[in-house]
Amino acid sequence: MATLTEVKNGVRIEKDFLGEKEVPNYAYYGVQTMRAVENFPITGYKIHEGLIKAFAIVKKAAALANTDVGRLELNKGGAIAEAAQEILDGKWHDHFIVDPIQGGAGTS
Repeated sequence: MATLTEVKNGVRIEKDFLGEKEVPNYAYYGVQTMRAVENFPITGYKIHEGLIKAFAIVKKAAALANTDVGRLELNKGGAIAEAAQEILDGKWHDHFIVDPIQGGAGTS
């Protein structure tokens, strides 16, 4: 899990088990995403808007279903569904910055 260690000059310093990394203050992503972008600039493409929206649809549906059956607290389910709707509305697409070919696998 990443922790915030410092904020200065338009960046925040986040720390995880691999060390510290600067992340822009405006970013809704963190240290692992920054590493993935730096370590794996594979194609230079962005994730397609349709795929981002598909992820948001699934996330919203899962939040609502799990809230309905009592597996997720109402306030958490509502917050997840609201955030997913904001993604569907296009609000956060600029924060999906990892190359679409980058698979992760814990290397960042």
